[in-house]
Amino acid sequence: MLAIPYHRDRRVSVSGESMQPHLTGVQKIVIPKSDEQRARIRTATNGHFLFKHLNEDQYRDVVNAMAEKKVSAGTHVIDQGDEGDYFYAVESGCFDCYVNDELVTEYDNKGSFGELALMYNAPRAATIVAKTDGVLWALDRHTFRTILMNDTARKRHMYDEFLKEVPILKSLREEERHKIADSLETVSFKDQQVVVHQNEVGENFYLIVDGEALVYKSSDDGSPPRKVNRLGKSDYFGELALLNDKPRAATIVAQKHLKCATLDKNAFTRLLGPVVDILRRNSVNYQHILNLAAEEK
Repeated sequence: MLAIPYHRDRRVSVSGESMQPHLTGVQKIVIPKSDEQRARIRTATNGHFLFKHLNEDQYRDVVNAMAEKKVSAGTHVIDQGDEGDYFYAVESGCFDCYVNDELVTEYDNKGSFGELALMYNAPRAATIVAKTDGVLWALDRHTFRTILMNDTARKRHMYDEFLKEVPILKSLREEERHKIADSLETVSFKDQQVVVHQNEVGENFYLIVDGEALVYKSSDDGSPPRKVNRLGKSDYFGELALLNDKPRAATIVAQKHLKCATLDKNAFTRLLGPVVDILRRNSVNYQHILNLAAEEK
């Protein structure tokens, strides 16, 4: 059972606010911090897709505006249905994420949450409850939108057309596809680096942004793996990992420099709910995907 909701400094309404980021007229927020605190923020935000492409000046503005918030076990950091006020990065502590009172994911001394309501002017999509005492770094709504939404808009434009071609995502509505595009993370692989291994269980879907990859399949008779395909820009692989926990059907190896956009199953579920529920909207496509999943060996 969830703890008693914790409401403090909640926004009342943002229904009239534009979806576009505010680029002018916003005074920068500067909360004094020690070098040690700044280092802790860097650790907490390291690798997050929203921060990867910021320049040093933009990142410094983000760090300046972040506020340290210590929370106690049982605290509701955000509640589903509330208006969004802050984005949170976890420094320490364990936090449970509930959607419609069902536990969907956990944050264990890392991770972040709260960006969706700020990005889309939407009510909070989930409830976050502190399982233990912890420390969060909170970024206010206006700083978040002023600095981070410009890069998000660029990513959306780049990835949206690619995502339309992925069968498992064809049932997505436009606004849902935008959420996926906004949340894709960029990863790079060196020449001959293995991206996924055959027979290992994977959770990530990959879309090739630049470069090529070779697809190899091994047989049960112990013979050497054979090359079965070559993938290039706008091709994708691993999409069935969003649907089930079956082992990978092939090994994917980078050729020269490979750049991909990726999203994992937990992130997809947090954004939109279980993939199977999305697929069921289109019965023909749903059956097609089920057939693909059954055939993948």
